[in-house]
Amino acid sequence: MEVIIALAAFAASLLTLFSGFGLGTILTPIFGIFFPLNIAVALTGIVHLLNNLFKLTLLGKEASRDLVLRFGIPSVAGGFVGAIALAALSQLPTLFTWECCGKTLEVTLLKLAISVLMIVFALMEILPALKNLNFTGKHLTLGGLVSGFFGGLSGHQGALRTAFLVNCGLKKEAFIATGVVIACLVDFTRLPIYFTRFSSGELINQWPLLLIATLSAFAGAFLGKRFLKHTTMQTVHKLTAAMIIGIALLLATGVL
Repeated sequence: MEVIIALAAFAASLLTLFSGFGLGTILTPIFGIFFPLNIAVALTGIVHLLNNLFKLTLLGKEASRDLVLRFGIPSVAGGFVGAIALAALSQLPTLFTWECCGKTLEVTLLKLAISVLMIVFALMEILPALKNLNFTGKHLTLGGLVSGFFGGLSGHQGALRTAFLVNCGLKKEAFIATGVVIACLVDFTRLPIYFTRFSSGELINQWPLLLIATLSAFAGAFLGKRFLKHTTMQTVHKLTAAMIIGIALLLATGVL
C-alpha cells in the first residue's frame, strides 16, 4: 500500500506542477482503494495542502493578488459548501447491494457521485473539446464558486480552476503560483470540516502514510520544477486518465 501511494503521489505532483491539476484526480482513487471514500478524500486533501504549501516556497511570489481575491474568495465559499455536502453524502445509507463471486458489493450515492466526477475530470485531461475548455474573465466569480465546490466535495478543483484562469493573461509562473495559492485557500477551508465531520482519529492515525505520500509529492514537485518544464506529458495524461476511469467504474459498481 505504501509503495503504491508513494508512487502515485510522486507522479501526480510532478504532473500537477505544470498542468495546474491532477494530484486530487489521481491520488483520491488510489487512497480510495484502501480507505472509505470520504476518508480517502480527506487524506488526499491533507497531502494536497502540504504539497501546495511546498510549491508556494518555489513559486509563491509570482501569484497575482488580484486573481487570488477575485477567484479565491468565491472558491473558499464554494469549498465550504462542497465539504458540507461530502459530509452529508457520507452519512446516507447504501442504495443497493449485489452479489459477485460470492461477495456482497455495496453501492452508495457518495460512490456514484465521486465516480462520475472522476470520469468527467479524467476526460477533461484527454478529450480536446474538454481539455481546451476555457472561459473569459467575467466568469471568475462563478468559476471560483464551482471549482471550490468540487474541491470541497471530491478534491477535483484544479481542472475547472485552470479552465477559468487560463485566459487571464498570466505568465506561466504567475498562472501556476496563482492556482497554488487558491488551492491552499480551499484546502484550509475544507480540511477543518473533514476533521470535525469524519473520524479525526482515523485521519491522524494515518500520519506515517501521509508523511510518505507528502514527501513523495514534494519530490515530484521539486523534480518538475528543475527538469521537466519542456517535457510533453500527453501520453502520461492519457494513461493516467484511463486508470482513473477504470477505478471510477469499479467504485460506481461497489467493487471498491
